Amino acid sequence: MKRLEGKVAVVTGTSPHIGGAIARGFAAEGARVVCTDLSESHAKTCAEQIEAVGGEAFAVAGDVTDPAHVQEVVDRAADRWGHVDVLINNAVWFNKKGLLTVPLEEYRRQLDIILGGAFLFTRAAAESMIRTGTRGSIVNILSTAAWQGEPGNIAYSTGKSGLINFTRSAAMELARHGIRVNGFTPTVTLPEDPEVARRAMAEAMAAPSEYPMDFVGQFPLGRLPVPSDYVPALVFLASDESQMVTGGNITVDGGATAKYWPWTPHPGTAEATTSEGGM
Repeated sequence: MKRLEGKVAVVTGTSPHIGGAIARGFAAEGARVVCTDLSESHAKTCAEQIEAVGGEAFAVAGDVTDPAHVQEVVDRAADRWGHVDVLINNAVWFNKKGLLTVPLEEYRRQLDIILGGAFLFTRAAAESMIRTGTRGSIVNILSTAAWQGEPGNIAYSTGKSGLINFTRSAAMELARHGIRVNGFTPTVTLPEDPEVARRAMAEAMAAPSEYPMDFVGQFPLGRLPVPSDYVPALVFLASDESQMVTGGNITVDGGATAKYWPWTPHPGTAEATTSEGGM
């Protein structure tokens, strides 16, 4: 039996990058998946990819900060499949600007997407789970930037850090209902396609930056992760295997947050790469 057989999962932010990989990975483990994204094309493409290999999915495009959209997603999932078992709060706006450069309205918008979207979806999914007596799992996608001070990315870092204690607080509030809430920490992530990854690295190295970063040379495991590297741990958090795990965090970052700051694990590589928005 597949590890998510019979479960219904809602995944927000199903772009071709991390969110899409999560949705496809869940479907491969037997879950029926609702693919959501601000981009209708991204949501539809993800659902179509799942259906093309025999899975069950549908797409709903919309803004995670819109309460009506959030309720529509959860209601449609429950109407079609009877319940919601899993929510992955992954939607984000990548807008790398610093304290001295980000306009206030953009700062607020990023926080509203990261924190407001997670709040609205978590509340709507939890209400649905409570109504149906579902002992569900909610996972908030964090970032190594939630745990470290990344320069030039103030709103993203602030929002992802806020999700840490949002996760803990929601986990405590929902524990009596048997609903688990956890965080998941990825890091800088390359596309699955090696050629696309190579081009992304070359472009990042050529682009001028106020805060140049040597992601490859400073990365303990030597290669940066791709989205599929995250799927097994997320399947664990979504499955009944993690039924005693709540209020915590699983980190899949190749040792990035464990590394002692002055140590250079791969001296001489001096290659910067991209996080496709700052993971």
